[in-house]
Amino acid sequence: MTTLHAALHEGAIGLAPSNTARRDAELLLLHATGLTRAEFMTHPDRELTEAQTSTYRAAIARRARKEPVQYITGTQEFYGRPFIVTPAVLIPRPETEHLVEAVLALHPAPRRILPLRILDIGTGSGILAVTLALELANATVTATDVSSATLDVAERNAAALGATDRIRFVESDLFAAIPPNSNARFDCIVSNPPYVPSTELLEPQVRDYEPASALYAGDDGLAIYRRLIPGAAAHLEPGGHLLVEIGHGQRDAIGELLRASGFESIRFTDDLQGIPRVAIAKSALA
Repeated sequence: MTTLHAALHEGAIGLAPSNTARRDAELLLLHATGLTRAEFMTHPDRELTEAQTSTYRAAIARRARKEPVQYITGTQEFYGRPFIVTPAVLIPRPETEHLVEAVLALHPAPRRILPLRILDIGTGSGILAVTLALELANATVTATDVSSATLDVAERNAAALGATDRIRFVESDLFAAIPPNSNARFDCIVSNPPYVPSTELLEPQVRDYEPASALYAGDDGLAIYRRLIPGAAAHLEPGGHLLVEIGHGQRDAIGELLRASGFESIRFTDDLQGIPRVAIAKSALA
């Protein structure tokens, strides 16, 4: 038998010299025991069961091989809600919350009584589709992804968080299964597409575990945008908005692609490090 305190110490040593060793060990210990952090802090001398000890040590071994904590625990918080994550989906990043905030800023509370049709391209774990459906009571969301395994995770998240009734999930390569229809265009299209250049060297925990199809987009990271932006123009209501997350150093190139597709009022929102993170553009009025 071992105590919580001793197990945490053992796990942190096993993950050293990582600068997140103690934090990761604590997260995995809480996951293995089912305890809250408050319970752990209050009773550090509580003993683990044999099953808990075995589960915890297996988790530490996985993390020592650089597997992301989120894949081990099966969850990641986004916009204050717990989302299921598996190796089939990209792990949600805090930076993507800027995309949610940008959509909400376009549709402030006094105007939210009007119906709002949203399209989420490349939904992944469903964080954008589910969050926007829950934050915008007047919204209906169509969420697409090219992967059926990914859509399964997104649908599980929608069900777990109570958003199933206002989200339609469609297996589609970008807009392939969403033909343009002047009577069924969208007020808002959002996307956090792959935007990492194929030549960029990522950390092992990202490169070796997260799906490459959700990360890389050609030599310059713009391959998906070159298809997504023109497609969005054909699927938006006149005056509707396209909002996309972008990578470091892509601001100017994204701006050019938007202008070339006829978008107007193009602007960018920075993340907390001052890096342009979200591109916002309005489709031309008829």
